[in-house]
Amino acid sequence: MQAPDTQALLTLLERETATRDEAAVALRQAVDHRDRVLAQVTQLDAYRAEYVQRWQAQFAVSAAIEILTCYRSFMARLDQAVGQQQALAERARISAERNRELLVEAERRVAAVRKLIERRQADHQRWLDRREQKITDEAAQRAGWAASQAAAAAVAC
Repeated sequence: MQAPDTQALLTLLERETATRDEAAVALRQAVDHRDRVLAQVTQLDAYRAEYVQRWQAQFAVSAAIEILTCYRSFMARLDQAVGQQQALAERARISAERNRELLVEAERRVAAVRKLIERRQADHQRWLDRREQKITDEAAQRAGWAASQAAAAAVAC
């Protein structure tokens, strides 16, 4: 039998469970975003290394000042893009960590509400057990009293 005062707690549990599920979805999205951003950082770093290597070989042979200027300009923009992507990756990492903390907190709240419901149900079950024991004790006492009255009446006859 459900304890009479647990309905509000069951409603709270549903709400906290929904909040936890939303936090889990947000964490998955944040982790996916972080992973995509990190993959882009890796791609940009690889592209930059390949670009430098390709042009280093070209500059070893010879290079016009205009080409060298274009190379330096492009490398500056590429370095800026890498820096921006790394900053974005750091923000994504922080966001994923914050979402992980929110999920842990939501799981704690769900566990706390469940534990409270279990305690209330256990208290209610103990109350029912005591009530049943009291009824049984009273019935045994009445039966014993009736038996002693019947024995006293049989002796009196």
